[in-house]
Amino acid sequence: MDTARLSAHSAPESNTAHPVLPPAEWGRVVLVGAGPGDAELLTLKAARMLASARVVLYDNLVSEDVLRLIPQDAERIYVGKRSSNHTLPQEGIIELMVRLAKAGKSLVRLKGGDPYIFGRGGEEAEALAAEGITCETVPGISAAQGASASTGIPLTHRDHAAMLVFATGHLQGEGEERIVALDWAALARPHQTVVIYMGVGTLPVICAKLVEHGLPGHTPAALVERATRPDQRTIVGTLETLPALSVQHGVHPPALIMIGDTVSLQARIGGPALR
Repeated sequence: MDTARLSAHSAPESNTAHPVLPPAEWGRVVLVGAGPGDAELLTLKAARMLASARVVLYDNLVSEDVLRLIPQDAERIYVGKRSSNHTLPQEGIIELMVRLAKAGKSLVRLKGGDPYIFGRGGEEAEALAAEGITCETVPGISAAQGASASTGIPLTHRDHAAMLVFATGHLQGEGEERIVALDWAALARPHQTVVIYMGVGTLPVICAKLVEHGLPGHTPAALVERATRPDQRTIVGTLETLPALSVQHGVHPPALIMIGDTVSLQARIGGPALR
């Protein structure tokens, strides 16, 4: 978490006691997709929810431009997660939402991208429903959609990709047994675009596994760092060259990996890119 966010917004008080009111007086929760970063990509409904919010729990990937739409007198609670650095574990975030709602506070749970695409929104909605708390979800433009539009890499194309696959590239398991557990054969099928979230740290493994399972090493591949934001960067290469290009250009999360023949269109219809 950066210093500005620590000083400007309240930290989650996981042990703060809140009175439990009768169910008729409980607050409601709205899961809101903040999109990939550009505040102008918010839906009208998301912007309206933020403008009227009194309590907002927000993630690390929510941009400052989006946060500026929250009323200054609203309570802001940062619950962001980075690799090996969680303000609260997921269970703690859910417990906090439940306590606040049962104390009569309606709140916005603000998530980068779309809540139901690798945002754990499904887990939160399920837990709230189990507690009998009213929960609404407002979708957001996903990071993949934002990256596609801002780089000129179509997610589907009649001549290049009839299928679209989203996957997560983070490590699973414990200790030395941690692996990238994906269906590599399915990801290596031709005529599709594959977008991998949270895969910067495991990029060499991802590229090697896809080649091992049948994709040619010259398959176009790209990294899109901080999609739709003013400091967005696009690095274009192939499965063979992308890991080295990532190191050369110092790519850091948040960044997406985009793989498939549609990446080859970036040079024709997109803006400047690093190679």
